[in-house]
Amino acid sequence: MKTIKLCVLFIIITSFSPYKAAAYDWETYEMVNKLLTIRVPGVPVIHEDHVIFTAASDLRRVGVAFAHEGFFPVYWFTQLIVPKNITEMILLPGQKVPDPYKDSGLQFHVYKLPDHLRELEYRLVINGLWTIDPVNPVFKRDPVSGLSLSVLSLPQRPANYNPLNGLPEGLKFSFRGSPGETVTVAGNFNNWDPFMYELKEYPAGIYSITIPLPPGTYQYVFFHRGERFTDPFNSRRAFSRDGKAVSEIIIPK
Repeated sequence: MKTIKLCVLFIIITSFSPYKAAAYDWETYEMVNKLLTIRVPGVPVIHEDHVIFTAASDLRRVGVAFAHEGFFPVYWFTQLIVPKNITEMILLPGQKVPDPYKDSGLQFHVYKLPDHLRELEYRLVINGLWTIDPVNPVFKRDPVSGLSLSVLSLPQRPANYNPLNGLPEGLKFSFRGSPGETVTVAGNFNNWDPFMYELKEYPAGIYSITIPLPPGTYQYVFFHRGERFTDPFNSRRAFSRDGKAVSEIIIPK
């Protein structure tokens, strides 16, 4: 009887497809890779300037809310779906190809850490009930409300790059890449000309340029190796007239 082996390439192409249905500010290769290393629910994991909360996937609904936001909004967890290891699976003729993904046993939420906090106070909503985090042993009682709050100590972090630094001299654009490259920036301030403004490299791998611009709303992208890139230091996004994602920044009056 003839058998068919599934191709390894199928796994490579589709392994991250569950994350491409929506655009997340935190979604980078490094962050997704870190998320996939978490096997069981545990204490929140700090990775770069984000924190990853996890819970068991068999819980009906889990959310997290933070004291510095007045416990509103509630951020609901997302189920983590991972690829199955089916590279050696044998299919009989006519047999349906199985779903290549499976439940990891986890649901999660990735939260961007505010710059000014030294510790993160939070509560969870698990199946409709407010509670402290059952996998985080550190908590304290709020003296005003009397509520118990889970606490996560945050490491000291360097101040995040502010794209508005440099005003009134101009708007500073920065890009990080390999040393010895050519990087340019274009936007609605120069009719999207990809050659007009070339960034200078200093130190190695850090490219920047300061362009004098009056108050207003500006959209822009970087050009590197013939490709367009949004600004990794600016989470604000918009779409140009041709439907492509661009970075956007507002210089106040």
